[in-house]
Amino acid sequence: METLRVPLRKKEAEGFVIPLGPANLVLAKTDLGLVGCGAVDVAALEKFGYPAAKVRPADGPSIRDVDDLLAGTVVAANGPASKRGIVPGMTGKEALELL
Repeated sequence: METLRVPLRKKEAEGFVIPLGPANLVLAKTDLGLVGCGAVDVAALEKFGYPAAKVRPADGPSIRDVDDLLAGTVVAANGPASKRGIVPGMTGKEALELL
């Protein structure tokens, strides 16, 4: 597993890349919520009141690393994430900045 710091305008997030054989589980989290690749179940996290958004890659078949995650496009945001202003179409970085 790779862990790295993701600088944001007002704080810092933690990024994670977990190799799962042919794909990686990639996410970045702040103290308030997370932005993740397609493997992240934002609906399940909503049941806990946890803000989460799912991102698809801007280029290529899958999110490979945190840079891909930040450059990708939000395709789903659960209720708590939507309340923080996260909407489909924004970049992963824009969504993370709202958390």
